[in-house]
Amino acid sequence: MTKTKTRAISFEKGQDRVKKSDRRQQILLELKLRPHVRINELAQRFNVSNETVRRDFDALSNDGLIARAHGGASAPAQGRYPSLDERTGAQIEERERIGASAARLIQDGETVMIDSGSTTIEMARALAYLDTPCTVITNSIPVAMTLGYSAAQVLLCPGEYLATESATIGTETLEYLSRFNVDRCMIGSSGFSAEGPSETVRGFAAVKRLMLSRAAKRHLLIASGKFGRKGLAQVADIAKLDSIITDTRPTGELFNVIKAAKVDVHVARAGNEGE
Repeated sequence: MTKTKTRAISFEKGQDRVKKSDRRQQILLELKLRPHVRINELAQRFNVSNETVRRDFDALSNDGLIARAHGGASAPAQGRYPSLDERTGAQIEERERIGASAARLIQDGETVMIDSGSTTIEMARALAYLDTPCTVITNSIPVAMTLGYSAAQVLLCPGEYLATESATIGTETLEYLSRFNVDRCMIGSSGFSAEGPSETVRGFAAVKRLMLSRAAKRHLLIASGKFGRKGLAQVADIAKLDSIITDTRPTGELFNVIKAAKVDVHVARAGNEGE
């Protein structure tokens, strides 16, 4: 009898060795199956403290993957931010100029992280046209497909498939990105204010933050129509960027903050590389 009890206790103790990333992946899976999960329930299941689960919730909430609720969490409410397909048809000329200007920054042999978005897809098209030999790590399926037959070697991140964005997100995506150090990263964002780039699409803020942390040179590709907007999740301070590639020079408070942070601004103009 005593031996049986001892074995059961040993098994329970083994449960609290579940990796943090596995716990958080399980939380996201639970929220696919039901609308709300509670802290105390998950603490018992994972055999960890309520505070540990609370920290998991805080991290997932900061990444835009869940919405905090009293005593637990729920799946984030779907906003009205347009899907990738909808965004692809807007501001085409501006995004093409920005993408072409950004692609010309990439040198032969460099390693580059590229996130998912309508403007980064345009950059991938320009990079494929230039046929620059480089290594690209991306969570965007359209970016990977666009560069698949060019001189670029493409590494596609694993993770949860976000159909509306044709991209991967989540803990597996972040773990994969964390394995690499790259020369540059090219990211977009839903909004760009004096506080820095921000993101509305679920899970994208965390991907962008990690890409910024793994790159020696960090570039934001942003159309001027997003100046002054704020997305749900903050990505980073402006000082975390090395350059901003856009179609119109920022003005007012935004320009002043960019200048104080000593971040370069490249204005992509038709027919040249910008300034």
